[in-house]
Amino acid sequence: MPGMIPAGYLAKHVATETSWLANDQVEDIFALSNCISDNFGDFTEFWKHNNYWLFNSPAALRSLAEEAGFDLTGTKLFYYEVFGQQYHETGHWQPFTADNALHTDVEIPATKQLEGFDIVSFSLGPVPECSCLSCNHMAELVPVNRHCLLETFEEAYTLLSQDVFQGCEPGPYRIFAVYSLVE
Repeated sequence: MPGMIPAGYLAKHVATETSWLANDQVEDIFALSNCISDNFGDFTEFWKHNNYWLFNSPAALRSLAEEAGFDLTGTKLFYYEVFGQQYHETGHWQPFTADNALHTDVEIPATKQLEGFDIVSFSLGPVPECSCLSCNHMAELVPVNRHCLLETFEEAYTLLSQDVFQGCEPGPYRIFAVYSLVE
């Protein structure tokens, strides 16, 4: 996958109720956004996340959860990589840089399972917002896998370049590779 950057880790309560989505193939929502599959807690106020608003390692995430009293029971740990360019609603790709205010040194997992690709809006700068495939029901219009993700990077890039997601959420949009981890 061209230009993918290690972005970090997040533990999520994966939503398995998907009857609201008119797509019988979707079994659960592995989206990065906090809209449907909730994050493990409201961690941002502790400022222990990195420049991608994720965690540099599973250990850093677990440490914050313990410190803040967040229960990780029932969560699934994900690792993310982000494409180094973002797509603007004006019809062009442009490199982006993460805000350098927070320490970012992402530990690459020894083993990871690629689950698919998510398209996430970033109208507020560095903070991941909505996932177009689930939050905007685009999974009803484009083919997705059982986790409500696109199968390939090429699909994500092409769909964005063809303005298929125009009007879903304010952009720009970034492509994330979503990996599950087994601990």
